[in-house]
Amino acid sequence: MEIWDFHCHLHGVPGSTPEHRLGKLLEYADRLGIARLRPSMGMEWSYDPPPEKLRQANDEVLRAVRAHPDRAFGLAYLNPKHTQASLDELNRCVRDGPMVGVKLWVAQRCKAPVLQHTWLKITGNLPGESTPMDLVELAARHPEATLVWGHTGGDCEAGIRTIRPCHNVYADLAGGDPTAGLTEMAVRELGAERVLYGSDAGGRTFASQLAKVLGADIPERARRLILAENLKRLLRPILKEKGVSL
Repeated sequence: MEIWDFHCHLHGVPGSTPEHRLGKLLEYADRLGIARLRPSMGMEWSYDPPPEKLRQANDEVLRAVRAHPDRAFGLAYLNPKHTQASLDELNRCVRDGPMVGVKLWVAQRCKAPVLQHTWLKITGNLPGESTPMDLVELAARHPEATLVWGHTGGDCEAGIRTIRPCHNVYADLAGGDPTAGLTEMAVRELGAERVLYGSDAGGRTFASQLAKVLGADIPERARRLILAENLKRLLRPILKEKGVSL
């Protein structure tokens, strides 16, 4: 069964260079049969990166994916507070480079169609940290865009019900403990075609996050969609533009 990891990072992984860190991630991925990774955000995280930090983070991911072009597709890390710098990085990394999408974290609540980190924290969200409700507003403004809802919102039960009506929003299972029933609920409420496997490695292990899908009581076809087929379908247009055939 083919597996593509939608959501991982170079942070928290052994190695002094981006190439070495992605190599270690791939070493771990190989043990579990994970074929492709999508890293983002560079070797060190920054909540609210200035333009020079954005460029540094993206340079590190570019180095990593260029060292392993057959195994990894990068996401450009942007910060909407720095509009022109982010547009420049989008052009440099995605339009003119090998990256295949955009990652936003917590610098500012979601304003653009991207892989968007979301969370509902009982202790209160970080300043600028998006919630599932923010993503629903975004989805309504951009009904033709495909949005990916990072981490199933932290509070998965509330989050899944929140995004259920938004058919242009996909649920990313990455991060968080492998809670019983999470994947089953996502499949039941959203449909297997709207659920993606991701690990959030190196913050989480590949194995613990795969357990959410491999241990779920769902049909085999749903498992295949979540582990690779949905992501391949989403990436096919941009990969075709870049001359990559699946």
